[in-house]
Amino acid sequence: MLVGYARVSTQDQNHDLQIDALKKADVDRIFVEKASGAQRGRPELLAALEYTRKGDTLVVWKLDRLARSLKQLIETVEMLDEKGIGFRSLTEAIDTTTPGGKLVFHIFGGLAEFERSIIKERTRAGLDAARTRGKTGGRPPSLKDADIQAAKAMLADQKMTVEEIAKQLKVAPSTLYRHMPGGRSAALCGDI
Repeated sequence: MLVGYARVSTQDQNHDLQIDALKKADVDRIFVEKASGAQRGRPELLAALEYTRKGDTLVVWKLDRLARSLKQLIETVEMLDEKGIGFRSLTEAIDTTTPGGKLVFHIFGGLAEFERSIIKERTRAGLDAARTRGKTGGRPPSLKDADIQAAKAMLADQKMTVEEIAKQLKVAPSTLYRHMPGGRSAALCGDI
């Protein structure tokens, strides 16, 4: 069975071109959606994926109707492949149910992996260069030593809750626990 998915990004856009192309390709069922491609939880896409069964093929008019990025596209098609579901894009003439279509898609996958490794390499080089110049990366600590000492003093007061202490220090309770594992009992025993 051929299952179609048509998507436009805004309420002003029209699905007609996509729906006509999908009907011309003899798609049996079409799921239609108005949502941004960046949005992961698209209800109609999820419904289409739920509807498809092993041996079916998900058909789109164009690759960018299914995913916003190459990475997202590859992840989606790999998930379909794991379920035994094919993928077909009418405009780009990609059909993963054929050997040639699989080859083209694997080339896309190789390019995406290459792009990710280049980004990692550049990031690592930038961080190394910053360290060489004496700069440290990352977010500054949420609590300074003086804050931790104040928190210990407040924890000694049994009337104050951890939530109240965290609120006074302008951090989340989880941040307080991260800096003071064991919470009140560890602070009172002097383990922190």
